[in-house]
Amino acid sequence: MGDLVLIDTGAGFSVDMIIRNIEELGFDPDKLSTIILTHCHIDHVGGAYELRRRFGSRIIMHALDADVLERGDNIMTAANWYGVSFSPLPVDVKLNSEEEHLSFGEQEIVCLHTPGHSPGSISVYLDRGGKRVLFGQDIHGPFLAEFGANMSHWQQSMEKLLALKADVLCEGHFGIYQPNKKVAEYIERYLDEYGE
Repeated sequence: MGDLVLIDTGAGFSVDMIIRNIEELGFDPDKLSTIILTHCHIDHVGGAYELRRRFGSRIIMHALDADVLERGDNIMTAANWYGVSFSPLPVDVKLNSEEEHLSFGEQEIVCLHTPGHSPGSISVYLDRGGKRVLFGQDIHGPFLAEFGANMSHWQQSMEKLLALKADVLCEGHFGIYQPNKKVAEYIERYLDEYGE
């Protein structure tokens, strides 16, 4: 069995549950070599420090959000909203392109820069078993100017996601949507609500 890749790490309170889930799926958490963070907010990055400490996982995210983690910014991570403190966390790989292809054994994972919710938001997808699986986090917002949200960028990003024609959407707050028709409906619902 090859290395494991985890996309986002929760707010930090559920690290043990994440590890148990990995084990219950029949995987060895010691093989968690890589964590891809979709953006800098605490509810997605809070467990990264502890998972890196336990397993030596490298951290990958977009450069535009990476500095927030590296300086331990409790405001821009929204850690202060949760009443917790976020310690500075080094980011090993900082993505800069519109689209980056990462290889893990025979599996390719694509990271798309999808700004809007935050300047460095990314969406991640992979093709496996004849299906395209998309990890599109915080499609629904919120969109707060103090966190660098940009509605014009977000709208363009959503059009990018629709063009992928994903079969499965894993959305970090509201669950899993499939098939493609439900994926498209989910994204289009927010485009109708917030788009121009």
